[in-house]
This record gives sequence, C-alpha cells and structure tokens, in this order.
Amino acid sequence: MENQYQHPKTATRKEWLAARIALLREEKELTRRSDELAQRRQELPWVRVDKAYYFDTEAGRVSLADLFQGRSQLMIYHFMFGPDYAAGCPSCSMIADGFNGIDVHLANHDVMFWAVSRAPLPKLQAFKARMGWTFPWASSHPGDFNHDFNVWFTEDEQRAGEVEYNYRKEAAFEWRPEQENGGQSAEAKFAAMCGTDVPTFHRDRPGMSTFAMEDGVIYHTYSAYARGLDSLWNVYQWLDRSPKGRNEANGVWWRRHDEYDQRPV
Repeated sequence: MENQYQHPKTATRKEWLAARIALLREEKELTRRSDELAQRRQELPWVRVDKAYYFDTEAGRVSLADLFQGRSQLMIYHFMFGPDYAAGCPSCSMIADGFNGIDVHLANHDVMFWAVSRAPLPKLQAFKARMGWTFPWASSHPGDFNHDFNVWFTEDEQRAGEVEYNYRKEAAFEWRPEQENGGQSAEAKFAAMCGTDVPTFHRDRPGMSTFAMEDGVIYHTYSAYARGLDSLWNVYQWLDRSPKGRNEANGVWWRRHDEYDQRPV
C-alpha cells in the first residue's frame, strides 16, 4: 500500500474529535472483521504432511517434527536468504526486527516459532549475529521444504512461467538489461543489497506457514505470502498510524537497521 503524503486540512479540536469518533466506528468494525477472519483461519482444514523434511540448526540436523520442540503448534517465517545471497533480504530483515522476544511468549503458549531460509546455516548465523537477533533460525538447504511450500522456484520454472506464488500463477520472468546491470527497480536495488542478480533474488520469496502436530502426525494448516504478511511487518503497523503514513511516493526507503546514515540518538 503506497501513499503520497498530502497535508490535510486543519480543524478545531471539536471538529477533530467528531472526525476521530467517526473513524473509530470504522476501526472497531475492522477489528471485528479481523477477529472473524482469525476464526476462519483456525477453521481451515488441515493437510497431513507425510514427506520428511530436515533442517540444520544450532543443535544439529533435525526433522520438521523436532522443530516443534514439544509444542503442538509450529509457526515458520520463510525468510528470503538464498544460498547465493551475501546477506538477507532487506524487507525480510525489517520484518524480522520485530521477531526478537516473541519466541519466548509463543513457546510458553504451546507455539514454537522459527525463521527458515535456504542459505547454509553458517551464513544465517553470521547474519543473525550482525543483526543482533535472538530468535531461532534454521537452514532448509538443500532440501525441498521451501519449494514445496511455494517460497522458492527453480530457474526453469521461472523461465517457463510455472511459478505459482501467493495462490496464483505468474507470467514467465523476463530478463531485461537494466536488471542484469543493477537497474533502479525495487527488486534490482534489493538484489544488489543481497549481492546477487535480479533473477536469482526473485526465485526466493517471503511467506509464513503454520503447522500442527497431533498424535505424532504433522499437519499443514495455513500459509500466507506477499501482502498477506503486512500484519507481521510491525514498522508498517506504526507508519499506518503516523501523520504521513507510509509516504512511499519515492519508492524503496528502508535499509537493514545497521545501514542507515542516521541513527536515533
């Protein structure tokens, strides 16, 4: 959701209060609707996961079942960090800045949280240390986990228009000279920030997936991608309540948190 800031009209406190109360009615309706959607998510049917998946973690090589760590629910954030990346995706990095600390609360409410990426574990650990993150992060390399849950695609799929992301099929990816030479598109900028080219960057995607375990059987219960992740992006939740909103008329503005020219005092 991009928006260009325009200075609103000014008003008296009485006029502001009337407008705020009118908006509050709509905000409450949105909250009720959000509660209804949350209930519908929980009512989705479960799909049994019979395929074996393995991950590299600080504790060694583990299975998908091991990621539950004794809980009955598992939530995974699919972090864009391919094996050929030099650093994690800047957008995923800004989202992940909001993850520190949540794993403790979730784990004490029968939910285990992990970030999962395709990059080898040493790359993830080095980047995690750089960012100062504490949440658990596993490598799915070189298995099929990311591909099976629609957050990684092969070059052949990309070229043939066989990529299905966010529950729809995409057109064949078109290579353009400006992409190969580090063009000015958002993807070109992000690819350069990750030390790779646009086609390679574009083959990994962000997402989140949830799983449940009952009587030793694992079930896939929910996945979301693209704008479906907005509610996890806590910076945007604050910006949506700021006077100028997201104010992104000039395009990509964010960086990894240690890359800004100016830091808060």
